[in-house]
Amino acid sequence: MPIDDAVAHISSRLQPVEEMETVPLQSADRRVLAADITAPIPLPPFTNSAVDGYAVRGDDLPQTGERAFPVERRVQAGMSQGQPISEGRAVRIFTGAPMPDGADTVFMQEDARLEEDGRAILPPGLKRGANVRPAGEDVAVGKTVLRAGHRLRPQDIGLIAALGLTKVDVRRRVRVAVFSTGNEIVAPGQIRGPAQLFDSNRFMLIAMLARIDCQVTDLGILNDDPAVISQSLLGAAAEHDLILTSGGVSTGEADHVKAGLESVGSLVFWRVAIKPGRPVAMGVVRGTAFIGLPGNPVASFVTFAHIARAAIQALAGERLSPQFSIPVRAAFSYRKKKGRREYVRASLRKAADGSYEAVKFPREGAGLLSSLVETDGLVEINEECTRIEPGQTVDFLAYPSLI
Repeated sequence: MPIDDAVAHISSRLQPVEEMETVPLQSADRRVLAADITAPIPLPPFTNSAVDGYAVRGDDLPQTGERAFPVERRVQAGMSQGQPISEGRAVRIFTGAPMPDGADTVFMQEDARLEEDGRAILPPGLKRGANVRPAGEDVAVGKTVLRAGHRLRPQDIGLIAALGLTKVDVRRRVRVAVFSTGNEIVAPGQIRGPAQLFDSNRFMLIAMLARIDCQVTDLGILNDDPAVISQSLLGAAAEHDLILTSGGVSTGEADHVKAGLESVGSLVFWRVAIKPGRPVAMGVVRGTAFIGLPGNPVASFVTFAHIARAAIQALAGERLSPQFSIPVRAAFSYRKKKGRREYVRASLRKAADGSYEAVKFPREGAGLLSSLVETDGLVEINEECTRIEPGQTVDFLAYPSLI
């Protein structure tokens, strides 16, 4: 199945969790909004000075030469604006201070000269309204500033706080059960047999889930026993919104997860036209979504970023947004089959002309964890492309944009 079709299947089949909760603003980062946020006040809430300087009336602006203005008072940030400004006078004002009634222009203090008698000498040429922030310039009262389905970021928190709000309505966190499968893996810290590997995928996936604010249950490692896998799937389905596994979904005789899924639930799709990561399964167990990722660590990482994350976004009620790629120049050659989207691990380097080039990791293999650590992201090669040559423009996805 093409990857876009797989994501479309996920988006159409999964409904957001229904439960909502109200959380304090300090705990709202990375949560998904359950309702629109509308500005109860304008931003800024009052007209204020954008600089330290001297406020004057627009009608008094110097036109052809310098003009001396008696300074009648000072207005600092947090102070009341006081009386209206007098004709032909200036008010010493500071950044963020409210503009005096009648004043509509501010001269920057570095453009002014202060005489010994206290008068400010102001130059000609300044436009009316300069260096002033009108009330509502940033946000008008009643404007919808954030939409339901938006995952909150630190800058969003700042905007909400500026509006005077202390709490927000968010969706409940998505509950995800995670386990690895296979007799060939053991948990770090346990005794490893001569033909066994330490389980890395489970820890990597749990860390990725934490970055998108999921509530994770670590179910450990399940041995290659169809009955154990089936019962574990049923148990996880009872208390979670998504079951996420790695390993056991390929075509080998010991790959029992796919069979276990079909014995207690239904399979929606199996195998996606993506490299690394073709053996990806999606299904349903007693109404709970299931996604089985490949066992190879790089394949597990790539398919989580491009498939499992879409499922979590759908369950969280988050609006799906495209992953933004950066056009860079390829510094490598590459060939692939048509009809499959491939992701090449690459590092960025700055070329002599100042542009950025993508340098392919020197070795292949979906089991090379070092290839994810020693590179900066993935070059995405679409289904129709069969060949990349040095100098060709390619799409680069930086790791922070994926996780």
